[in-house]
Amino acid sequence: MKILVANLGSTSLKYRLFDFSNDQERLLTRGGFERVKDYAVAIESCLGELKQGGWIRDEGELAAVGFKPIIARGISGCVKFDDQVLAAMEALNGVAPAHNPPYVNGVRLFARRMPNTPLLGLFETAFYQWAPEAATRYAVPAGWHEKGVRRYGFHGASHKFIAERSAELLGRQDVAERARQLYVNGGQSPVSEPALRVISCHLGGSSSVAGIRNGVGIGASMGLSPQSGLPQNNRVGDLDSFALPFMMRAAGLTLDEAERQLCQESGLKGLSGGYNDMRDVLAQAAQGNAQAKLAVEVYVHQARHWVGAFFLELNGADALVFTAGIGENSAELRELICRNLDQLGLALNSAANAQVVHGQEAVISAPNSRVKILVIPTNEELVIAREARRFLLKTNLN
Repeated sequence: MKILVANLGSTSLKYRLFDFSNDQERLLTRGGFERVKDYAVAIESCLGELKQGGWIRDEGELAAVGFKPIIARGISGCVKFDDQVLAAMEALNGVAPAHNPPYVNGVRLFARRMPNTPLLGLFETAFYQWAPEAATRYAVPAGWHEKGVRRYGFHGASHKFIAERSAELLGRQDVAERARQLYVNGGQSPVSEPALRVISCHLGGSSSVAGIRNGVGIGASMGLSPQSGLPQNNRVGDLDSFALPFMMRAAGLTLDEAERQLCQESGLKGLSGGYNDMRDVLAQAAQGNAQAKLAVEVYVHQARHWVGAFFLELNGADALVFTAGIGENSAELRELICRNLDQLGLALNSAANAQVVHGQEAVISAPNSRVKILVIPTNEELVIAREARRFLLKTNLN
C-alpha cells in the first residue's frame, strides 16, 4: 500500500511517499516545490517525479493521498475529503486565513487530477479531542461558543508523534501503543500506572506547547486559531482581545488592515524590527540588536509560561521534549528555556545540549535531572500516512 502525503502551503507543495507492505513502513522518496504559482502544475510535477523515479507506474498505485488540514467547522479526526468537509473548512477561512484557502484549493485540484484516489485529511485539531472541557472553553457568551469560539489546539500530528516516540524512549510501550491507536479507539486504551507525563515543545516558524498524559493531548498553547499562543514568525500569538478594537479606533484601522498586521507584520517580525526567522533574530541579538534581543526574550518567556502551565496541570513531568525547526536545532533557545528550573527537578546538561546532531534524537538532561529533557525530530508526514492507512483499512477503501 503506497500513500502519498502532500503538505500544502500558500506557495509551496512538499510531498513524501510511504509504502506499507509486509507489515513494514518505509519512506520511499520525498520532494517539493517552492514559490508555486499554479498548483495544478505543481501537482502534475509531483506525480511526474514519482513516475520518473520509478516509485509508481501511474496514479492508480496510490492507495490514498493524505493531507494535514488545519481546522473545519464541526469536523475533526481523520476524514475523507468531500464537498461537505471542504465547505466546513471554508467556513473557518477567517480563523486560519494562511492555511485553509490553499488547502481547500489544493485538495480540489488533486480531486480533479485523481478522481478515483481517496483524499484523506488528518485535522490538526484531532489530537485534542479528549482534552477536558475546562481546557477548551473561553469565558465568552454561550452564543459565541455555539458558533465555534473555543480553544482547539494545533500541530496535532507533530505532538502525536512526540507522544508515541517519547513513550518508546522512556520504556512505556503501553503508552506508545495507546498513542498510536488514539484516533481508532478514542483514547480509551488502558495503560499501567504511573501516568506518563510529557510536555511537548514544537518550536519553529509556527510554535506551540502541548501537555500530554498517557499519550493523549490535554491542552495546547494555541487556542481558537494558529495565530495564538507563542509569538509566531509573522503572527502575533497571544493578545488581549481588546487590543483589536482599541487599535481600530486609535489608529483608524479597518478590520482587514488590522487582521493583515496581526497575521503578517507581528510575531517575531514585529518584535525584532523585521526579522521573522529565529536564526536571523538570534544572529541580530548576538550583534547587539536590542529589538532582536527583546524578541528572543519574549519568545522564551512565552515558551516557559506554557511549559510551566502544563507542568502544574500534569502534576510534574517525566519528559520535556523539544522538536521542529527551532526546537531541534537551536541549542541556545533550549538552554534559555531550561534555565533555573532545578527546583522543578529539571536540569540541562549544557555540554550534551551543545552537541546535538541535526536530525538525531538526543537526551540533553543532566544525570541528576528528575525530568528527562529530550530532542526528538518530529515526523508529521509519517503520522498522516499511518492514520490514512488505518482509515483505509477500517473503511475498506483500500
